[in-house]
Amino acid sequence: METEPTAQSQTQLVETSEEYLELAKKHSSYDRRIEELGSRRFPSQEEQIEEARLKKIKLHLKDQMHSMLRGQPEHATA
Repeated sequence: METEPTAQSQTQLVETSEEYLELAKKHSSYDRRIEELGSRRFPSQEEQIEEARLKKIKLHLKDQMHSMLRGQPEHATA
């Protein structure tokens, strides 16, 4: 059974892997923008499209980060 990565392993990767750190920064940045777009009462069609696009990108980044935590090769498909 596969175990979930720990906070300690995430901290270690942030401190030692430039690639993981960059992914984490992008993930956080996209998360903030998604929150901003989601808080709008009447988002435009463009904003709705942007929010959906960012959610997909953010999910892909999270998958890449989890792959790195598990020590598996990264699957770059975005």
